[in-house]
Formats: sequence, C-alpha cells, structure tokens
Amino acid sequence: MELLQVLASTATTAEGYVFPNELHVYWGLMVVLYPYITGLVAGAFIVSSMHHVFHVSSLQPLARLSLLFALAFLSCAALPLLIHLEHPERAFNIFLTPSPTSAMAGFGYLYAGYGLLLILEIFFLYRPTLVQRARDSTGIRRWFYHLLSMGSDNVSEEALRLDRKIVPILAGLGIPMACLLHGYVGFIFGGVKAVPLWATPLMPVIFLLSAIVSGMAAIILTYFFLMKVAGRAIDFVCMRTALRFLWAFFAIDVTFEFLEIFSHSYMATGHWDALRGLLWGPLYNSYWVWQVMILSAIPLGLLGYVVLTRAGDRLVKVLAPVSAAMILVQVLLMRWNVIIGGQLMSKSGRGTVYYNVEWLEREGILTSIAIMLIPIGVLYFLGKILPFWPDDHAVVTRESRPRETGKYVGGEQRDRDADVTPVIS
Repeated sequence: MELLQVLASTATTAEGYVFPNELHVYWGLMVVLYPYITGLVAGAFIVSSMHHVFHVSSLQPLARLSLLFALAFLSCAALPLLIHLEHPERAFNIFLTPSPTSAMAGFGYLYAGYGLLLILEIFFLYRPTLVQRARDSTGIRRWFYHLLSMGSDNVSEEALRLDRKIVPILAGLGIPMACLLHGYVGFIFGGVKAVPLWATPLMPVIFLLSAIVSGMAAIILTYFFLMKVAGRAIDFVCMRTALRFLWAFFAIDVTFEFLEIFSHSYMATGHWDALRGLLWGPLYNSYWVWQVMILSAIPLGLLGYVVLTRAGDRLVKVLAPVSAAMILVQVLLMRWNVIIGGQLMSKSGRGTVYYNVEWLEREGILTSIAIMLIPIGVLYFLGKILPFWPDDHAVVTRESRPRETGKYVGGEQRDRDADVTPVIS
C-alpha cells in the first residue's frame, strides 16, 4: 500500500484497482508525435502523387509544395523517438543488428529507402531549375546550385523529356512506400495483444487514413498561409479539388474510427467492460467531446457544405483553412486517445489511470511544440532554395540568356527572343 501511494504521488492519478507497474505511462507525448509527423509526410506525398501519377491537373499548384513539405517533415520524423530514448545512440543498432521479425527494424530501412526516393523525385523535378539558378548565380551561390544539380547541366528537350518520365515513375513507387511508412505504425500498435484498445486489425487502416487526411489538411493550410504572406492570388479551382479529396478521405476515416469502436462493442469480449469504462471515463472529454462531436462533426459539415454546394470564393477562403486546422487537431487528438488512452486501462480490468502531461519535462508540451516548429523551419529553408510553385522560374534551353523579356501571362514568363521551357510541374 505504501508503494502504491509513493508511485501515485510521483506519476499519475489512478482510480479503481491498478497494478503498481501501470501507474506510469511509458509511451508519452513523443510517441504520439512520431506517428503524427510520419502521417503528415505520407499524406503530403499522396497529394503530390495525385498530380504526377493520377494526372489530377487541378492539383498542380500543390505538387511541388507537397514534396518539399514531405521532405521537411521526413527529416524530423525520427526526432521524437530519439528524444523518447534515454540513449538515442542505440537507435543505430537497428541498422547494425537487423532482425527480420522486428517491425521497428523494418521501419529503419523503409524510412531510409523512402527518404532516398523522395530526394530523387525532388532532384529530377527541380533539376532544370537548379541548372538555371546555377547559371544565373555567381560565387558560392553558383557552386551551391551546381552541387545540388550533381553537375548535370543538360537541359535539352530530350533531357527534360526523360526527367518528365522519371518523376511519375518515382511518384508511383513512392505511393506504396508512403502507405507502408505509416501503415506499419498502426501495425505495431495493432499487434500489441496485451492492450485491448490497440488489438484490432483495423488499426493500420485507421492510421493510414488519418495520415492521408492530416497531410492533405496540412498542405491546404500551408498553401493558404503562403498565399497570404506572398500576396498571391489563391487558385480556387485547385482548392476546391483538394477540399473534395479531403472531405472524402475524412468521411472514410471517421467511419473506420467508429467501426473500430462498434466492433469492440458488438463482439463484447471480456475486455469490453473495461474499454467502455475507459471511453466514458478518462477519455470522455478528449474522445467523445473533442474528437467526435467538435473536431469530426464540424469539419465534416463545413467541408460537405463547400463540396456539395456552390459556395463562393470568399466563403471557401474562410471555411477551408478553418476546417483544415480542425482536422489537424482531430488527427493529433486521435493519436493521443489511441496511444495514451490505450495505456490508461489496467490489466486488472477494474481500474484506470489519469495521465497528466507536464509543460517542462522531457516529453512535455514545450518540447512537443519545439519539435513541431523544427520541420516548419526546414520547410522555410527549402523554400529559399527551391520554388514552391511551378511558375516561379523558367528554364532557358539556350546557353545564352535572353536579351529581352516579355510580360507575365497566366503566371508563366514568356520570352520573345529565346526558347523558354517551363519547369516540370
């Protein structure tokens, strides 16, 4: 009894009969952020692939932004896990001593392979731009862009045609890799049979759908922010198409989330009474009030109104970023309710734990905010090197630069004295 009192005073509060080793939540906020960031990567890549693979031409303004967004967040995807480990240098053991039966070991190689594929796709997509900027620059900047272009300065029509063929192939290969990158996270949790809330074959599907939804919402929100900052006109045709995809995937995602709870309730296994106490106890506000009633029902209604009616551009300009922001919070809360919530139920089936996250601890709120700001900074840095939009630069196929430049027509620079080929979009 004294041991229980000491543990409860130093960890979390408990209710009912809870075993002593269950008073501490071992997978905290860092483990919540890890699948959240990887989900943003997978969803952003899917948005880009819709244009490059499935030829959804109206999504062209988001194709480049999505790739750079995915690269920025992929570069920081493993950071929450490294902070979660007390000895992050041990993470290299995944590569040094691989195990064919370890899902985390498989993630190490999948993460590295997907990162390489993403870099290659960005390279072939931006190679003409890198060549042109190397020609237009001087000094260190010239050498920097020459290094990024890997010394390849061939921008002939044949070379550009080859680049245009390679990009869709890499994007097509990246779709299953992006799905595996995040679907395996749901597989890890779904394979933990000791936690009833996780042990369901629907978990990989739910994680994957929520990843696509969060990535799309993040791209839409980022697009509106960048357009506002740059003072550029919003492409509402592109936004309406993106919102239709977002609404469809979000409706499917919410359906599967309810289907998971319904399957637990219908099967009524021996753990259902404990799960019901968990959902209507510690998780009542975070799940039923916020995730379901506020952050799921409201965005579905707003997006449905935009998609199913002829809403004006002014209304879309307001409802789109609001709905996207709410969906981003909904997916983060879903990660919280699954990962943290699954650890709040005692193995006794007669008790629950109440988890109180701190602000200044290693896995606290301030640390989480800092981790989410790092990839945003990386995205800002990438935007300074490479353009977000396909009409920000044109490739001059002649060795000499044009003597006279025409006006901007439809966002693309037209030249009267030189053969100008737009960058691959």
